[in-house]
Amino acid sequence: MYCALSFDDGPNTTTTYHMLEVLKKHGVKGSFFVIGQNVNPESEKAMKACSEYGCDIENHSWTHSFMNQLTEDQIKDEISRTTKMIEEKIGVSPRFFRPPFIAVNDTMYENINLPFICGMGCEDWVPEVSAEERLKRMLDMAHDGVIYLLHDMEGNEASVEAVDKLIPLLKEKGFEFVTVPEIFEKCGVDPKTPKALWRNILQEETNH
Repeated sequence: MYCALSFDDGPNTTTTYHMLEVLKKHGVKGSFFVIGQNVNPESEKAMKACSEYGCDIENHSWTHSFMNQLTEDQIKDEISRTTKMIEEKIGVSPRFFRPPFIAVNDTMYENINLPFICGMGCEDWVPEVSAEERLKRMLDMAHDGVIYLLHDMEGNEASVEAVDKLIPLLKEKGFEFVTVPEIFEKCGVDPKTPKALWRNILQEETNH
């Protein structure tokens, strides 16, 4: 059985590093969906560290806006600026795009040339949801092929704690942790097909 950990809204100089240390501790890799404008001379070091460890860096837009309210040119700029920044900083092009707030429309489909990806979350951007509750929810939704949608936004240490506890528990159940690109390969699913792109969107429409 395969599962993938993915993290939105970084990079930063605190929580991104802490999440990476948890991944290293347990010998697993994840996927980081970065916001372009969050990358600065300090936070880019965290992004590079994730990439050097073997995690993939993906596109989560430049400003984390409701892109379904933007014009064609604005949408293209959000994607191209972030992709270009990732390429310049780590030398690898992103392979996936996660829409901010999972807000989408036809204009986005027509102007973004990356596969859209969603995932299953546990409201880990809500401070009132404890690390214990996040862990419980992730265990409850565990199944072969699950993509967890989490956040490494600054200060989100409860998710660091939850992931630290989650990994060994799922390993005991026979799960192998892979990145988002790898999970499609392992499960034999083409991410460019509509069914694959939105396989989880109805299950988790409110994540961001």
